[in-house]
This record gives sequence, C-alpha cells and structure tokens, in this order.
Amino acid sequence: MAIKVWDYLNEYENEKHEIHSAIEKVLTSGRLVLGDSVKNFEKAFAGYCSVKFGIGVNSGTDALFLGLKALGIGAGDEVITVANTAVPTVSAIVSTGATPRFVDIDPETYLMDTALLEGAINKKTKCILPVHLYGQCVNMEDVNRVAAANGLKVIEDSAQSHGSLHNGKKAGSMSDLAAFSFYPTKVLGGYGDGGMVVTDNEGMNQKLRRLRFYGMEQTYYAEEHGYNSRLDELHAEILLRKLAHLDKYIARRREIALKYDRLLANTGLTLPITVPGNEHIYYLYVCSHPGRDEIISKLRAKDIFVNISYKWPIHIMPAYTHLGYRAGDLPNTEQAANEIFSLPMYPSLTNDEQEKVIVELLEILKDIDKI
Repeated sequence: MAIKVWDYLNEYENEKHEIHSAIEKVLTSGRLVLGDSVKNFEKAFAGYCSVKFGIGVNSGTDALFLGLKALGIGAGDEVITVANTAVPTVSAIVSTGATPRFVDIDPETYLMDTALLEGAINKKTKCILPVHLYGQCVNMEDVNRVAAANGLKVIEDSAQSHGSLHNGKKAGSMSDLAAFSFYPTKVLGGYGDGGMVVTDNEGMNQKLRRLRFYGMEQTYYAEEHGYNSRLDELHAEILLRKLAHLDKYIARRREIALKYDRLLANTGLTLPITVPGNEHIYYLYVCSHPGRDEIISKLRAKDIFVNISYKWPIHIMPAYTHLGYRAGDLPNTEQAANEIFSLPMYPSLTNDEQEKVIVELLEILKDIDKI
C-alpha cells in the first residue's frame, strides 16, 4: 500500500457515525443556509481561538479577502507579507486591488523575518499579513510593535495553525482579525471548502457578516457592496463535531513529529525548529536537504509520497510578474524552495507506516550523504 503525504480515509472511517449524524441533523432541520449549525460552530471556534466573534465563509481564501476588505484595504494600498506561502495569501491581496510587498523569511523557521518589516514600509503600506506557516506562529510581538508604530492594520493568515500558540496566545487572537481555512487537508478540515474570520472587534464582526451576504443586513436590501461567501450548514455541523477532536488531532501530530525528530536526528536532513515560546501543531512536518529532488524520487519508487510546500516562490510566478520582483530578490525564500519537503503527517498515519517512511528515508540518506 502506498503511503500518502496526507490521507483522510481512516479518520473518516473512525468518525463516520458522527459525520453521518451531522449530515442527517442538517438535512432534517429545514434550514440549509446560515442556520443554527453555522451559528453554533462560529461561536465554538471563536471560543477555541480565545476571541469573541467568528464569521463563517466559504473558503480560507475568502476569509483573507473579506478580512482585508473589512479593514478597508483596496486599490493603491500595499500589504506586507511573504512569498513562501500558498497562492491564496497573495491572491486575496491582489483581489482587493491592493499590492503585495514581500519580505524574506527566516532561513531556519521559514517564517516571516520580522526584522525586515520596518524597511518594507512606505506611504502606501496599510497592513501586515503574517503567515503562521506549517503549524507555528510568527513573532507577533514584533509584528504588532511595528504595526502600532506605523498605524498599520494586522491580519493573521492562520490557515495552517488551528490551535497553535505563541507565548500562550492562540493563533488568530493576536491581531485586528485572522483568517482560517477548513480545507480538507487542514488540522481542522472538512470535506470541501470552508473558512472563517475571527475577531474581537464588534464593528468588524458586523461588517464581515454584511460582506459575506451581498452587503445585506436584511434580505434583499444591501447596505454596502458585498459578496456571496457563506459557510454552509452541512460543513458547519461536521466541523463542529470535529472541533471536539481537534486537541486529540494535535496531540497525535506532535507524537508523530517527535518520532521523526528522534529517529531522523544526526542525518543530512535539516529538521523543523520550534521557535521558543511557540507551541507547534505540525500541520506539516517540513525538513530540507540539498538533494531533495533525488530523495523524493527514491521515496516515490518505494510508494512513499511527500510534498513540497512550496516549490515555487510566489514572487517569481508568471501570475505575479507585474509586481516587479525577480529571482534573487528573496534569497532565503528561494533557497528554501529548492530544498524543503514535507513528510507524511496526519493523525491516522499508523506507527507501521511512519516507521516504513523512516526506514526507507534513512537508507536513501545513507546512500546520498555517504554516512
């Protein structure tokens, strides 16, 4: 049997009764859009993140886009972020009419290098968008200090960090607002698209509820220009059931990561580093090696499949050449893109499967590194 970098089938089998019960509840409720399931999940997830409000939308991308719109970001504005991220981070910025301004990453953690923020600010800068990448948080004290000193808004891209902490604070609770994704691969994932914006600000809460529903507060009457972006009742109810398991999912991910750490130490691999003060939830287990492509090819020959997040930095993608960046502008980002890869990581990965990954990887590394 092939070992995938991510798989949901065993997890689904274990939770099938709860999932089917959630579906049955919604389908027999008489309400399929913006009903009690959405309200209950919004309240529960906001509480989990230690904030007051959650606004369910139809994807993590829309959570970012609508969050930026709610903060007043638009044409002529610049938003500081990173190029070592999923395309939706940048797509959301561009879709508002604003322009991304990239800073490089820390070469050891792959997170935003916050020491570069001050130098990236100009008169057009309106917002900083840190990405809590791979399951751990950016240094938000630095981000918020720079933002406060320059009158900037902050929105956390928390799509990969459900439940992670930075100095005791939950991801999503350290900014004006934060965006989460419930895409199937996420630590808290559904069976399709879904997202949420979380915030402590009552005004932002009300504005986001309008923006996700055509700008309406009452049916067929638009208070402002809005969009159609609603988390559906089915996914809300499923996610509400899965939220009760989130800490268990995280504990299992940490167990898998600890085993990788222990058995892959003292090899040619560079293993993940957890920043002091962070509690990593290991959305991905990202390591690096100069012979990455050869390693991946040899693992594939053994029916072991890994992933690269992300192989192509966004600043050199054809879709974003208009931003004016060139290869060499973000050296740490570009170096990482050539060497990083993610080992299989999901709660239902079995001990036997993980051990096979480790054994085969050690053999490959022994050959490549001549150790």
